[in-house]
Amino acid sequence: MKTRNEKASPKELRIGMIGLDTSHCTTFTAMINDRSHPNHVPGGKVVVAFPGGSMDFELSRSRVQAITETLKERYEVKIVNSLEEVAEQCDAILLTSVDGRVHLEQFAAIAPYRKPVYLDKPFALTTADAISIAAISEQYGTPFFTCSAVRYGFGLAEALSDSKETIYGADVSGPMPLQETQNGLFWYGIHCVEALYAIFGTNCLHVKTVSTDDHELIVGTWKCGRIGTVRGNRKGNGQFHAVIHRIGGSTSVDILGANSSQAYEPMLLDFFRMAQEGIQPLSTDLSIEIVRFLEGANESKDRGGIRVLL
Repeated sequence: MKTRNEKASPKELRIGMIGLDTSHCTTFTAMINDRSHPNHVPGGKVVVAFPGGSMDFELSRSRVQAITETLKERYEVKIVNSLEEVAEQCDAILLTSVDGRVHLEQFAAIAPYRKPVYLDKPFALTTADAISIAAISEQYGTPFFTCSAVRYGFGLAEALSDSKETIYGADVSGPMPLQETQNGLFWYGIHCVEALYAIFGTNCLHVKTVSTDDHELIVGTWKCGRIGTVRGNRKGNGQFHAVIHRIGGSTSVDILGANSSQAYEPMLLDFFRMAQEGIQPLSTDLSIEIVRFLEGANESKDRGGIRVLL
């Protein structure tokens, strides 16, 4: 019997997974289920999953079978035939579907079960979808959060905690391949934009995009007067990098550091904290604004670099 001063250990969560078409599925499951994993995240176990997949999106369709078999055979995850079955058989959900187009429909199907949800990037491919997801969450009281793990990069977190001096500017760069079905810059642009918002926070007023075949340069101006840039490339440099500008000097940051998978650990810990304690790691307003930022960057790109108000 526990004494009054002892706290009961949190219940181990039964985790469900929806959308087995991204490497995140095997990475997250390994980190959660394998106690010997160097970045093991305690608190639960992935126990049930629905494969999903988008037949018109090659990077989704081509990966479902292998990932499903890995989860079933290596991690003994039960594979079911619907999203609803996942929601019925778990305590919290990792919605990992790689195709941002399906997130609204999938979230709407599971929200009535009121299980906490991590919604993998990109949150949505339009601001309208993002607002609809937020409204459904509020309607059912279903907590969720969404982000790119780049936000949790060890190098970025260290740089932001190193100094209390006010940041007046930031330049973020990284790979930005495009996928025809994923609405312009959303596919990989979400990573760099998420990092920029981790540095600046909300209240961007307008964006404009300079675009060539190999590069994108997005310039955002914040309400406080700060200017942030995102440089995306399709020339082979896969590093996520930032330069953070303060009065006392500028800091060059390797966002993910030497081990990119380390970013998943604090993100998954936040997921468990939300599921067990009801603490939402990131505001919904922030996540919606990030979608609107990318939507505005797309509009500027498509209209020859005009400034688009957010």
